[in-house]
Amino acid sequence: MYSLREEIEGYRTEILALRRDFHEHPELGYKEFRTSKTIYDYLKAIGCDSVQNIAKTGVVGTLYGERRRGKTVILRANMDALPITEDTHLSYASQTPGVMHAGGHDAHMAVALVVGKLLSRHRDAFRGCVRLVFQPNEEIAGALDMIREGVLEDPPADAALSMNFTQMIDSGKIGLSRGAVIGNTEEFILKLIGKSGNTYLPNKSIDAALGAAKIMEAVQILETREYDPMRPISIMFGKVHGGAARNIVIDKITLEGTIRFLFPEEDNIDVVKSAFERIVKSVCSMLGLGYQIEYIHSNSSLVNSKEIVDVLRRTARTTYDGRDNIVDFKSLMGEDFAEFGKLVPSAMTFFGVNSEAKHCIYPNYHPKYNIDEDVLPEA
Repeated sequence: MYSLREEIEGYRTEILALRRDFHEHPELGYKEFRTSKTIYDYLKAIGCDSVQNIAKTGVVGTLYGERRRGKTVILRANMDALPITEDTHLSYASQTPGVMHAGGHDAHMAVALVVGKLLSRHRDAFRGCVRLVFQPNEEIAGALDMIREGVLEDPPADAALSMNFTQMIDSGKIGLSRGAVIGNTEEFILKLIGKSGNTYLPNKSIDAALGAAKIMEAVQILETREYDPMRPISIMFGKVHGGAARNIVIDKITLEGTIRFLFPEEDNIDVVKSAFERIVKSVCSMLGLGYQIEYIHSNSSLVNSKEIVDVLRRTARTTYDGRDNIVDFKSLMGEDFAEFGKLVPSAMTFFGVNSEAKHCIYPNYHPKYNIDEDVLPEA
């Protein structure tokens, strides 16, 4: 009797080889030249009806079922690596200095390619169209470029699916939740403008550093007092720069960071920005400081379709022989797959890859990040 799980298990070696090859040769956003060629050649080899380059280094492979009339589903995997120096000492560690796959994108690509091979060999099992979308530059909103160049058109997409391998879930568990599952991310650059002077006469100066300290403390009011604690918001400062010498009062200081919140309604973006600026303005007014704020939109909230999640949950239970390994999962991470979700019903599935036994314990973006590879054939 035919078993899909047994067939998938037969591809274990191939999935691991692909993942390790991508891991060994990471490339930054819009520089995924080797990665793009590897994917393009693979999609050609498995018999995609068409393969094209899109959005610079992106690749799209189109597969039609035997009965071409039907829905069109996007299966999206991201390609880019991170500017991180790897410290795993793996046999397949990055060979590119200062660049590493520390976010799971190497695994996303490997799984998506083998899924494409399976679909190509079983065209009689589905109708309509599957588009295998390999997206570059996910770290800086590459999804928008793919959408502008027509990735959701010809034929028009009816749904989009994506995956994420995360250390926040234990190996063998699957995160599947309805509604907003990944937070909206707004980056900011805040410049405070004071008045310089010698530190022995602080009363003749306006200390921008004091303003920075008070703002960093005061914005916590938004997280703990102003917003519903059941609707998470996080304001973090990742970079602070200012000052010329130890004995000079800082007249200009720049704070850079992120505002993240798990709200599905887009209108909340302006509400949160307004609240943030209200606190900045109040502190600056109290201390006599000037200020400038620049916002850089990073990612919108990713909202999982209820209908698609329900289908995926049923499918997962069947695939795993009824095992109840599905957990609710939401995070304030950013993911530009949200741009697909604004236009077509979408869902992202989160696969746990955390394993203390295999020493896969470090979070995404850590130099020692690695995943439990036994998860890959089941993804």
